[in-house]
Amino acid sequence: MPDGFDQFVTDRLDRLLRYATAMTCDRYLAQDIVQEVLLRAQRRWARIESMDAPYLYVKRMVTNEYLSWRHRKAARDIASPSRTIDALTPPVSDPAVRHAERDAMRARIAVLPRKQRAALVMRYYEDCTDAEIATVLNCTEGTVRSHISRALKALRADDRVMEVL
Repeated sequence: MPDGFDQFVTDRLDRLLRYATAMTCDRYLAQDIVQEVLLRAQRRWARIESMDAPYLYVKRMVTNEYLSWRHRKAARDIASPSRTIDALTPPVSDPAVRHAERDAMRARIAVLPRKQRAALVMRYYEDCTDAEIATVLNCTEGTVRSHISRALKALRADDRVMEVL
């Protein structure tokens, strides 16, 4: 019978990797971040496991690791092939159009400030509430709404620029 940490990793590793990949736009960077976090979590597992929501705590650790990642340039580069995101979404009728749209959106999201990007991923990819995002980002719910609002405003402004081109 696997211990609590092994079971947690078995149950949640895929979800943590998908979350980190969506946030970083880079599968390899996401793997590095999740690996670092799980190594730290394993050393403190007795304390983490006794919390009300161990997964949310580890998810917050992943978010914090992403927000403070030492290789900032690597975190901004979009090095992963589009198949990374494709693997996380179901196929569509015209893959060429979806591929181009996904790449364009990923490129626009990748230049957002880190906390705005994290808030967007948690809201629209992880379907988190303002309160859950605020807990993970260690800020108020109003700040979460501000991050999301500013990110969406920047994406809409970028859309208008793209339409002109």
